[in-house]
Amino acid sequence: MGLREIKKQLNKMDKNALVNHISEMYKKYKPVKEYIEFNLNPIEPDILSKYKKNIRECFYPIRGMQFKFSLAKQLLKDYKKLNPSITSLADLLLYFVECGIEFTNDFGDIDEDFYTSLENVYDSALNLCPKIKDIESLKKRALKIVDESSNIGWGFNDGIIDIYYSYFE
Repeated sequence: MGLREIKKQLNKMDKNALVNHISEMYKKYKPVKEYIEFNLNPIEPDILSKYKKNIRECFYPIRGMQFKFSLAKQLLKDYKKLNPSITSLADLLLYFVECGIEFTNDFGDIDEDFYTSLENVYDSALNLCPKIKDIESLKKRALKIVDESSNIGWGFNDGIIDIYYSYFE
């Protein structure tokens, strides 16, 4: 069933039936709950803080030793689905890269795929900067990422430098 058919079926339903369906989805599906809460009562700083905390825990787990990079990347995707402000999204993307660099500096080099992912996220964050009114703080963070990645292998620092200067210099 396509979106057009779904809309037809939903238009046939009365308000109470729609409210009941949405309420059931809200109870059963965490992404639906989060999406509805964000759009009905968007306290963006709280939600952003929660996502930062969860990403941080992927790199530095409270229990166990295994970092969960794929889960951290999934959190970025989930946050994008909430349709946050561009500033908030850029903030989270840069935070993800900052955590990856800190993790590498604490524990040593990872692998090329890890750094390619960080470069792609960094590029996505800087790509948002022209749409942000006050980009100075993000620009400072982006430059700090360049500095903090200076001792990382796999050509990562070169890639980060190239990305930075393609946007800012």
